[in-house]
Amino acid sequence: MGPGASAVNRSIIHSVKQETFMSQTVVITGANRGIGLALARTWKNRGDEVIAVCRQPSEGLEGLGVRIIEGIDVSRTADVQRLRAALDAARIDILCNNAGIMRSETPTAMDFASIREQLEINTLGPLQVTFALLDRMAGKGKIGLITSRMGSIEDNTSGGKYGYRISKAGLNAAGKSLAIDLKPRGIAVAILHPGYVRTDMTHHSGHIEPQEAAERLVQRLDELNLSNTGTFWHSDGSILPW
Repeated sequence: MGPGASAVNRSIIHSVKQETFMSQTVVITGANRGIGLALARTWKNRGDEVIAVCRQPSEGLEGLGVRIIEGIDVSRTADVQRLRAALDAARIDILCNNAGIMRSETPTAMDFASIREQLEINTLGPLQVTFALLDRMAGKGKIGLITSRMGSIEDNTSGGKYGYRISKAGLNAAGKSLAIDLKPRGIAVAILHPGYVRTDMTHHSGHIEPQEAAERLVQRLDELNLSNTGTFWHSDGSILPW
C-alpha cells in the first residue's frame, strides 16, 4: 500500500459520511436561551433544519439564522394550536420539548399557585405540544422530553422544590406512557436529564455549560431507537432511577 493510501481512504470515508448524512427537521420549545438555545445552535451547526419555538426570541436566537415561531406559551392551548398552524405541512423528525420553569416551595413557604403553574408548563405543556404535533411526526420520528433527575423519587435526598419535583415526576410518567403508546407508530421517546447546567434557572451554578449539555443531549437522541425508547437518561449516557 502506497504512502498516500491512508489519506485517500480517510477522504473516501469522509465523503461517504457526508453523502449519507440526511438533514432532519427539528422543533425545539423554549429555544430562546440556555439549553434550548444551545440545542438550536448544535443542530443548526451540523446542517439540520431548526424550528425554534419560544415566547420571546433573544438576540442570540435571532443570530442563529433559524426559523423562529414566537409568542408561544406551551401551557396555553390557543398558543399550541397557533404553533401547529404555523408549522403548516412541515414534517418533524425530532420534537424536543425543552420549555420549562423552576420555582421553590418549602413546608414553611408553600405556594400552591406556583405548583400549578409548574405543572401546567413542565408536565401538561410538553404533553399538549406532543399531541398537537403528533400527526406531523415523520416515520421513525423521535421525541425528546427535557426533564430533571429532580423528578426521580428514588434520587430525592434533599426535599423541597415541591412544584418542580412533582411536575418533572409527572413528565417522566407521561414520557414512559408515550414511549409505550407511540412505539407501534415507529416513534421513540427519550426522557432526558441534561445535567447540572449553568443557566438562568440554576443562577449560573452547575457543573457544565449549556453547550456541553446540548451536545450530550443531541447524542442521546441520535442513539434513541425503538429498542431503548422510554429510557430515563442522564445526558452523559447513564440511566437514572425512577
